[in-house]
Amino acid sequence: QVQLVESGGGLVQPGGSLTLSCAASGFTFNKYMLYWYRQAPGKERELVAGIANFGGGTSYADSVKGRLTIDRDNGKSTVYLQMNSLKPEDTAVYYCNARYMDISYWGQGTQVTVSS
Repeated sequence: QVQLVESGGGLVQPGGSLTLSCAASGFTFNKYMLYWYRQAPGKERELVAGIANFGGGTSYADSVKGRLTIDRDNGKSTVYLQMNSLKPEDTAVYYCNARYMDISYWGQGTQVTVSS
């Protein structure tokens, strides 16, 4: 059974940091491209960051460059999103996504709230 389970969300003050994790099971993790998306209330889901399989090349939305870092540990079948210098506009539900060819798996999401 395929599972993607996000964790690490919560309430943080502006300027603070959080690390999200997404633990995968039920598929060959290292073959898949991995992504973090987010969806704020009343807005469409947007792509935040992506990381390639094997080689680990990364890409980021302009709004998060220099503040968020995606990484993966193929041995642990886990993808991470390190978030620094958080802003109120980063408040959203964060989802991990695994993709290989026409196959796509989603996690259930974890809430991140940036507020004083």
